[in-house]
Amino acid sequence: MSPGEAKQRFPGVVVDAWRALSSVFPVRVTRSWADRVISADDPLGLQVFPHPSELTSDVSDIADPVGEEQRMPVPWVVQKHADRALLLVTRRCHVHCRYCFRRDLDGPSDPSTEEMETAVSYLRQSGVHEVILSGGDPLILRTEKLAEIIDALHSDVRLIRIHSRAPITFPDRVDDALVAMLQQRQPVWMVVHINHPDELSDEVCQGLARLVDGGVPVLNQSVLLRGVNDDPEVLISLSRRLLELRVRPYYLHHPDAVPGGGRFRVSLEEGLAIHDALRKRLSGIALPQYVIDPPDGTGKVPVAEWVARPVR
Repeated sequence: MSPGEAKQRFPGVVVDAWRALSSVFPVRVTRSWADRVISADDPLGLQVFPHPSELTSDVSDIADPVGEEQRMPVPWVVQKHADRALLLVTRRCHVHCRYCFRRDLDGPSDPSTEEMETAVSYLRQSGVHEVILSGGDPLILRTEKLAEIIDALHSDVRLIRIHSRAPITFPDRVDDALVAMLQQRQPVWMVVHINHPDELSDEVCQGLARLVDGGVPVLNQSVLLRGVNDDPEVLISLSRRLLELRVRPYYLHHPDAVPGGGRFRVSLEEGLAIHDALRKRLSGIALPQYVIDPPDGTGKVPVAEWVARPVR
């Protein structure tokens, strides 16, 4: 979608910010996502259309908001825990969410053949039980390439997770060939990213059903975002709908201190109050864990635990 087309369809789009951000974090919106947007400032429009505030600095911004740079034993691998690690298979995505904590696109879009071989070799020898394929979005890769990566890992790694927003932003990606490939390589878990019930179009629901029917377990991660889902009613509706679709609500992430993402942030106190409201009205299988991924690189912890930590 071009800025001109977006402005014509959604008058609230700020074209100047769109163009100014082209060299910082370019705007990318799929047709499928755009067809679900009603206005530039609705919960779906806010997630993908740029805002002038992205070009200004905030004192609370952190360049590496979840501490990944200090936890990369080899390029394209992030390891914060002894038993599991992330393999960043690409930096490309179908949609650029404006709150993304990996919005720094300097450097190559994909690992070279040699870098991928080094990363896979490290992971196979590391003793990890789980490898999480992340990015970018792993499902931007061809199904055959994704299969090659999974096959290279599976001889030494027991469990593969794929973290992807593609089933939501580009539901056509969940085709028969992808589902068949994943069926043949179980155990592989899919972790999707849905923040608002309006993201669940008919096509998205059909794609999620294809995965579940194909024997692929599906979990969901949401990010708590001001103006998008910082409302217990919205999150309750989302959790209940996900369970109907046989998708388990897994994590509710506290927003990261991403440079340019200040407009999406809620306070820890606000987030805890929202999660407490969810806890009182949702069953155990419907209640996501409310977590924060701190900038010290130690990995996700429950927000309540983070708030209660001793001050040093």
